[in-house]
Amino acid sequence: MTGTAAPATADLIARLAADPGASFALIVREGGDAVEVLEGEVVDVELLADIPLTGPDGTPREVLALVPFRQVRERGFEAHDDDAPLRCLTVDAHSAIPLDAAVDALPAEHIPLAAAGFDLDDAEYAAIVRRVISEEIGRGEGANFVIRRDYVAGVDADPRVAALTWFRALLEHERGAYWTFAIITPGHVAVGASPEAHVSARDGVVTMNPISGTFRHPAGGATVETLTEFLSSTKETEELFMVVDEELKMMSAVCSDGGRITGPHLKEMSRLTHTEYVLRGRSRLDPREILRETMFAPTVTGSPMQNACAVIRRHEASPRGYYSGVAALFTPNAEGGHDLDAPILIRTAYLEDGRLRVPVGATLVRHSDPYGEVSETHGKAAGVLGAIGAIPRAITIVPDDDEPAPARRLAHDPDIATLLASRNARLAPFWMQEQEPGARQAPFTGRRAVVVDAEDRFTTMLAHQLRHLGLDVEIVHWSEAEPARLDAAELVVSGPGPGDPRDDESPRVARMREVVVRRLEQHRPLLAVCLSHQILADRIGVGLGTLASPHQGLQLDVDLFGERASIGFYNTFTARVTPGVTRLTPSETRCGAVGEVEVAADPSTGDVYALRGAGFASVQGHLESILSRDGMRTLERLVAHALA
Repeated sequence: MTGTAAPATADLIARLAADPGASFALIVREGGDAVEVLEGEVVDVELLADIPLTGPDGTPREVLALVPFRQVRERGFEAHDDDAPLRCLTVDAHSAIPLDAAVDALPAEHIPLAAAGFDLDDAEYAAIVRRVISEEIGRGEGANFVIRRDYVAGVDADPRVAALTWFRALLEHERGAYWTFAIITPGHVAVGASPEAHVSARDGVVTMNPISGTFRHPAGGATVETLTEFLSSTKETEELFMVVDEELKMMSAVCSDGGRITGPHLKEMSRLTHTEYVLRGRSRLDPREILRETMFAPTVTGSPMQNACAVIRRHEASPRGYYSGVAALFTPNAEGGHDLDAPILIRTAYLEDGRLRVPVGATLVRHSDPYGEVSETHGKAAGVLGAIGAIPRAITIVPDDDEPAPARRLAHDPDIATLLASRNARLAPFWMQEQEPGARQAPFTGRRAVVVDAEDRFTTMLAHQLRHLGLDVEIVHWSEAEPARLDAAELVVSGPGPGDPRDDESPRVARMREVVVRRLEQHRPLLAVCLSHQILADRIGVGLGTLASPHQGLQLDVDLFGERASIGFYNTFTARVTPGVTRLTPSETRCGAVGEVEVAADPSTGDVYALRGAGFASVQGHLESILSRDGMRTLERLVAHALA
């Protein structure tokens, strides 16, 4: 491993544990056979850009940064502020101890807990779940949200002994973690077994690893039959697709090729199994900028990201601390820069001032059952709580020869592998395949487009697809969408965003109306997506309504102007015409200047999927989503119509 010295002796652990002034981290990475020991000094900084990747003499150095959730404010997002520091361990020594020797050297003390339990009881948490589904998802604020609760207890023990004891227990009793770690700095301890690598960057390749769905192993362990039932769940499948979409937004922002998907895979742990995809793309950005643009994983926040932070602030009564942040290890590489390895800070116990805290959250979607989400928080906490002795540990069956039984890998079962692979039949080939430059004729080469971002970074994916079609694309935040800037573009793409298109008090909705109306009045090319499609429909006199059940992460096969298309939808509101209507004459529209309007709508409900007229087109679905199998073809059709 880069920058690692020869194996150290197990005496190193005893020395560090005995030194009350020592700051250090112990890390075992997935598949590793050694405990990495990082020693150094601690410095707290304000911004990610301030992480000190060079020493006083200008030479690159290794840094392990604990990034708290409050850091999302760097991106202009909301968060309760608890003053949790962006803490950097500047590494002076990086050594390794063989895993068996390290485990033997770690303490195995009994650490008593006092007044242990969740800060919110099950009924209180279930009530919050109901409110979020009704008031947030049901109001169009987003597709999914992660709301946490904390297991808390008093700890009357030396924090270093407690941390090392819990670290040993996790090594002995948990499996499948991406990082198992103990990070000990002045006044603060973090010990965990995180299953999820949020983002890494090595040799110019950025990797993200969205994990979702939580299968709680039944008594006696998981079986092919019980896992098959879980993998067949609509909620679990759609939950994973939604977080992949959200992380593709981030990949499209930091990677020149937008990111490619492989998977799905299983992440099998001692008590839980998750499903996961792997996303990869190429980037030349500074790793600190990559980290900034990917704060934080939708699997622990929700989507769209900006609104998810606002929803978290509304429904969580206290700050998150480091929960859902990352532990980011920056390691010097041969090119003079730094590689990045940043797991999410979940399944982690925090100890500060004699108080233990284990935060856990559940992903709430339109299908969520409140007490099912309660059970999910119990399941996610179980690995850590078992290690700290708060609940019984998972039983390990030992055969007669006293050798540990090998863990059964259900992912290797052919029926499970087939079931997992079948999911990709629903997904857009565009995001599954490598894109060779020049492999296809780009139909709009030389044309210029501006995409107006209404606070949903689906716009980054949309911009990437438009560039693939040959357009020169700029993304502009709604607050900066000044008329002169938009007038210079051949095509304006008025983008998606959360919220009610009828909200007269929202400055964002008001500005998006201005964008749409100005373009219509100028008779200049316009493509309106999702929220902007609804605004356009309202402008020309098509009524707006609320869906009986939100279409958040829903794939539909629809007729778009005579061509069938499989499209992904993320909407709570809809434009609606009388069933059977396919055209609106100028006399039937509120804005007669637009001329005749073609309507693609559901024949039974009248819910409008798309509109088009002279110089404009709009679509309710997200053509950029991984759920839009026919997204690229449909996008090309609508852009061609608008530009015609």
